[in-house]
Parts: sequence; structure tokens; C-alpha cells
Amino acid sequence: MYSFSVQRNNDPYRIEAVDRALTLVTLLAERGSLSVTEAGRELGVAPSTAHRLLSTLCHRQFAVQGDKRLYRPGPALLALAKAGGPPLADRIRPYLQRLYDLVGETVHLMVRTGAEIRFVDGIESRHPLRVGLRTGARMPAYCTSGGKAMLADLEPSEIDALHAGGLPPWPGEKIHNLSALHETLEAVRRNRLGVNHEESEPGVTAIGASIGWIDGQHAALTTVLPTVRLATVDLETVTTHLLQVCADVRQAFGDNRDTKTAR
Repeated sequence: MYSFSVQRNNDPYRIEAVDRALTLVTLLAERGSLSVTEAGRELGVAPSTAHRLLSTLCHRQFAVQGDKRLYRPGPALLALAKAGGPPLADRIRPYLQRLYDLVGETVHLMVRTGAEIRFVDGIESRHPLRVGLRTGARMPAYCTSGGKAMLADLEPSEIDALHAGGLPPWPGEKIHNLSALHETLEAVRRNRLGVNHEESEPGVTAIGASIGWIDGQHAALTTVLPTVRLATVDLETVTTHLLQVCADVRQAFGDNRDTKTAR
């Protein structure tokens, strides 16, 4: 844990607001999450002051407000943190390639932002009848396989907070309320797999598994294929490969989920 008090007290050229903002940036980078109460305590200021500082960091994308009203590193801070190393998609690419080599179907890497997911990388199948890449697309997490797998990582209270205004409508939705979502996620936790059977789009079936939090991003791997070819695919083998590759990713990069939800 860093100590900030000595420098704050002794530096005659210190600008209070800048010092406080940089202190919060450092704490976010160190801890992975920060509440308004914690920020105020570390800075020795009222919660209202801490809230204004954190809101300013959010405006400049150095922080984002996530689950349980905790603030987490934002895109600008993550970009700085990763300046000396490859982005998440590049780091996970070898594992995505290995999954593709094993299953021969279209595979994706997706990340979760709040109640949505975004496809950030993928490799398209060579089958004549296949599902194309969705890189860059966004969808509600609850109607995608990887999204369900990531939501299953969260506590029920976190899921409720993410969907406080109800589930966002989606054309192929099969989960219509929070009660049904919680029931679905219990099955996902037992099986370690999220399944999307024509929920994100007609004619598409996908299986996904979470790889946890890496570089401050909640991510999952998925394999997807046309529903009409389901009968020709050994799904047990596909899911075995998917779970093994995801386990290898977690072992290689760690899952800092605990440090992001413990405070």
C-alpha cells in the first residue's frame, strides 16, 4: 500500500486538487476499485468532495462507476497502465487461436461493461455454413452466452443493481425478468457455462465461459455456430475444450476478481 501523507505535508509546490486527483488515480490503479467513503478517508476530505473528484476522473475516463457504486479504472487509466504491454485482445489471442484450432467453429473474446458486452476479437470458422465475426458489436449481457457466464461471476445484489431499471429489451430475448435471470445464472454457476440458443439472434447458438477479470476487464471466451448444424457437432467435446482453455487463461493471467469486489 502506498503512503501519501509525507509528500502532501512537506511539498511546498503541491497543488491540493491535483495532488488529490493523482492520489485517487494511484489508489484506483493499486486496488482496482474504490468507494467514495474510502476515497474520502484516504484524502482526509468529506465524502462530497471525494465524490466530486471521482466524478471528474470519470468525466476524463480515468475512472468508471461500476457494481455496488464502486469506482474502477477507466479506459484512459487502463490505456496508461498497458502502455508498456500488449492490449487484452493481443494477450488472449494465442488462447483464442488454440480454442479455434480445437473446436473449428467461430470463436470470440468479449468483455463486459456494466450490463452490456462487447465483442473485441474473434476468429471465423471455415465451415461453408458458419457464423460470421461480431467484433465491435454490443449486446445485453443476459442474452449472450459469454455475458451470462460473466454475470454468473457476480453476486445477486450486483446483478440487481446492474438491472435496476429492468432488463433491456432485445428482439430474441427468452429471459423476461430478474427472477428468471437469477434462475438461469444459478444453472450457469453449476455448469460453468453460459448458453445462448437463438437469444442474441435467430439461427445462432453459442456457448461461453468466463475468464474472470484481466487488466481490469471482465472477459469471456465463446464458441458459436449455426443452430442448424447442432446435430452434427459433438457439444460435449466443444465444452470440454472451452472450459480447459478458459482455465488455462486464468492460470496464466490470474483472476483479480477478489481484489475488485472485496472492498
